[in-house]
Amino acid sequence: MNRIDRLFKEKQENILSVYFTAGYPLLDSTTSIIRALTDAGADMVEIGIPFSDPMADGPVIQRSDETSLQNGMTLKHLFRQLSKVRNEVEIPLILMGYLNPVIQFGVENFCRKCMETGIDGVILPDLPPAVYLEEYIPLFERYNLYNILLISPQSDDDRIRAIDRISRGFIYMVSSSSVTGAKGNLSDEQLSYFKRVRGLNLNNPVLIGFGISNRETFKNACEYAAGGIIGSAFVTMLGQEGNIVDKVYQFVEGIRDL
Repeated sequence: MNRIDRLFKEKQENILSVYFTAGYPLLDSTTSIIRALTDAGADMVEIGIPFSDPMADGPVIQRSDETSLQNGMTLKHLFRQLSKVRNEVEIPLILMGYLNPVIQFGVENFCRKCMETGIDGVILPDLPPAVYLEEYIPLFERYNLYNILLISPQSDDDRIRAIDRISRGFIYMVSSSSVTGAKGNLSDEQLSYFKRVRGLNLNNPVLIGFGISNRETFKNACEYAAGGIIGSAFVTMLGQEGNIVDKVYQFVEGIRDL
């Protein structure tokens, strides 16, 4: 069973998924951050593949991508880093990035490496679902790799149901039409959108991302979905001074203390 399925089978609410950019703040900090997040109580980890033109990301993650690339991070190096992570970590691991580096690496080679290193799913925001179905789904299924699809406030009910039919694992619910970034309280418009999606009674669980940045916004997300995804706020914290492991524990504890 894919670890994502196992997670949602064992736990249906208050799921915390945390995103960070591989190779940030240091080239070799990737696995230590994954271990610390696991030990601190995160339910799932999204590992960002740095890219030179991250269109959907805000300034915090853009800067982390730049630093990571300057540090020398590549997809090949990332897979080397992840080669032994499954000796210590059991929670689902997801790679999140853009399609161009995956194509350059070779889609089948990428899928094979994901299977070999224990990656359970990928999030590729610029891979249209239609293209995924036409060109890539046999490869993903061959290597038991889930392609996590996104919905947004602009997605009408028919499109959301169509996404639900072809999804495996969970659906990534983008909370707003803006780029990623830590924000304050959720707006009435966002809450209305959350209620609309919840009312569709989808087959797949939903996690809310973009703008989930603190205890309050995570709690709000959990009221309308199976949990929330925190990215920019966590990446900001990683860039601050202090011991990385200690900071990870403090961050997760601050979110979890509902």
